[in-house]
Amino acid sequence: MSFGAPLVLLALLALPILALWYLRQQGRRRAQAAAFARPHLQRNVAPRRPGWRRHAPYIAMALALAVLIVAGARPQTTRAVEVERASIMLVTDNSGSMEATDVAPSRLTAAKQAAQRFVAKVPSRLNIGVLAFNQTPRVLQSPTTDRFDVTSAIERMTPSGGTATGEAIATSLNVLKHVPGELGRRPPSAIVLLSDGKSTSGRDPVAAAREARRLHIPIYTVALGTPSGKITVPRRGGGTQTVPVPPDPQSLAAIARASGGRAFTAQTASGLSQVYEKLGSQLGHRDEKRQITSAVAGGGLVLLLGAAALSLGWFGRLI
Repeated sequence: MSFGAPLVLLALLALPILALWYLRQQGRRRAQAAAFARPHLQRNVAPRRPGWRRHAPYIAMALALAVLIVAGARPQTTRAVEVERASIMLVTDNSGSMEATDVAPSRLTAAKQAAQRFVAKVPSRLNIGVLAFNQTPRVLQSPTTDRFDVTSAIERMTPSGGTATGEAIATSLNVLKHVPGELGRRPPSAIVLLSDGKSTSGRDPVAAAREARRLHIPIYTVALGTPSGKITVPRRGGGTQTVPVPPDPQSLAAIARASGGRAFTAQTASGLSQVYEKLGSQLGHRDEKRQITSAVAGGGLVLLLGAAALSLGWFGRLI
């Protein structure tokens, strides 16, 4: 819970002062009673004493004041609500290194499976686009709410070639800039970038990420793979050779930082699924603050009326 006007809560400091004043008044009452009659004679003079009932209305009144002060501070709760009309670009590296099997059954297959689960779990009104890139970015699906088109585009990705991360970011930004909005305003957008290696061609990806920040489009990067990842490639002159393809989380983290997004790493298929599940929840929902002032104030008024009712019922007076 948070408060729209937290300084109002300072008024709560007055309640202990009122409590001390009340205790002092009770002390004076007892002193006056002792002056009127000796303690051992007081039971005969006033055989029916209110006891604890004397204090109940005042306790209820103090609670009512506390609740009303809290209501005056405009309390509000935060809850997650589904994002509508936002656009997410799933940008997936499909360079040759994605054939590595250190993430079972292969890096690209694990990436496709995790992306499918991401698509299945986010709100249906969220627009999702698909871009695959090696040395050349290819928009496989513009942002749409049609989940069949999105999942079909994900399945069309195949591994080959190098890695041009900067070009992929620039192309994604160009797509998201042209997504139609309402009243001339572009809808909220974000990029989920999965890659397993350092950019090897094209423009500087960090510079492209800075442009994303200027456009208020955060990039959430996912570094996929393990340091022991390897692929087998043809050797010039015949035969094959094994080439190490470790991931490059540092470069991807720099991209996320420059764009105002977040960086994740995944070394297993299950780990990748967890990352995509977290991103699906984060990007598919937003925190919304809702006022609960009326409910709290209502509780305070109920306590106030209760205090008055107790006092009238027991003593025939208001407090």
